[in-house]
Amino acid sequence: MKSLNLPYIERVDQLRCVAATLVFLFHFSHQWRALGGGGLDTAWAGLVNEGHTGVALFFTLSGFLFMRIAQWQRRLSYRPFIRNRLLRIGPLYLTMFVVALSLNRDSFQPQDILYLLSANLGDSPSSRSVVTGALWCIPLEFMFYLVFPWLSRFALERGAGYLAQVLALMVFFKLMAYGATTNSSLMYFSTAVGRFDQFVIGMLAAMAFARWQSGLSQRAGWLLAPALALAVCASALQAHVAPFGAAPKSPFWIGWSMLESLVWAGVIVTWVAWRGQLPRWFGRALTHGGKISFSFYLLHMGVVQILAQRFGMVHWTGTGWLDAALALALVYALVWGLATLSYHTIELPFLALRGSYGTVRDAPAAGRLSR
Repeated sequence: MKSLNLPYIERVDQLRCVAATLVFLFHFSHQWRALGGGGLDTAWAGLVNEGHTGVALFFTLSGFLFMRIAQWQRRLSYRPFIRNRLLRIGPLYLTMFVVALSLNRDSFQPQDILYLLSANLGDSPSSRSVVTGALWCIPLEFMFYLVFPWLSRFALERGAGYLAQVLALMVFFKLMAYGATTNSSLMYFSTAVGRFDQFVIGMLAAMAFARWQSGLSQRAGWLLAPALALAVCASALQAHVAPFGAAPKSPFWIGWSMLESLVWAGVIVTWVAWRGQLPRWFGRALTHGGKISFSFYLLHMGVVQILAQRFGMVHWTGTGWLDAALALALVYALVWGLATLSYHTIELPFLALRGSYGTVRDAPAAGRLSR
């Protein structure tokens, strides 16, 4: 994606692809099990069985990327910033929200329109069907957009300690909410109380990256593997101690969002700092996947559900794991193609309308731009 606000960071797009893929694997594996198929029955497969952690990666990436923009621009103009954000997420989000309303035609109530701003709460039309369920995280993302220009300004003026103060307050809100709710695990999973800290941790990661970029670049080659291993271990821990949906009130979830985001922040800063090169075809595929990740995320369950209803469990080879792998590859490819179509049809025309929202600095002549 191109913008006038920051030199293009290809590695961020690649991580977006990873995040969307994790969420896809989570939903595909659950649908496969629902059809009678087997799964990976080990906590070490947490990145698949608890692939909702891809949402945490998305949120942490947002905090990181926008803080890098604020560091580059120094001062953001609020209205142009929000206009860009509306052009970025509005067209596809509105499209899918209309689909959600249409699916619930017979039970529609006029007040359902208000869920456009709060699809993560209550009985949102988007949450009544798995094909539109992914909309829940977009209001949280937009809430972050609304306050980010102020947060970034205060962080740049007062230092990282200001964001640490925000996190300290978030800990208090989490503790307070645990005792006040009966389904605290879902509340932490899907509301600002449980998720806003992940954006803030992403911002802190950007500040740490800016301060120690030189050292990180020199050491990222050997830091990257431990960072990825920590991501695997953290997901395994969550899968073992408090798997999603297993317990409506688990104290583990009080601190999980921060731990989860800190681990992903480590992956982000080491991946962005890494000077190594992926095979060209693989790097290009990841970059394209990041470009279409928003469409991929919002549309993937529609493809999974259609195919599950039409074909059910497939027995192409008679070997369970091979049938699952082949079905996974086919469904992933179909979602990829649909997301590419959606990106070029719904997203890209509006992305071209975005403008600058800060004091623009001259970017390198050869540099492409992101966001």
